[in-house]
Amino acid sequence: MAQTDTAIRLPEVRKRTGLGKTEIYRLAKLGEFPAPRRISHKVSIWSGSAVDLWVASKLDPEVADLLG
Repeated sequence: MAQTDTAIRLPEVRKRTGLGKTEIYRLAKLGEFPAPRRISHKVSIWSGSAVDLWVASKLDPEVADLLG
């Protein structure tokens, strides 16, 4: 059975990463963090699994090597 990804909003991204809003958007602009997707003019979402993988890559060098 295929797993579905969960869309998360900024407060949850901040909670999972420990980063502030400005740092999240700065890293995304540099291509160093998963980019948000705009679903309306006021709402952005992130892939929960992409954010979790980014956090894992910061905690485990082997995961970072797999990401390139």
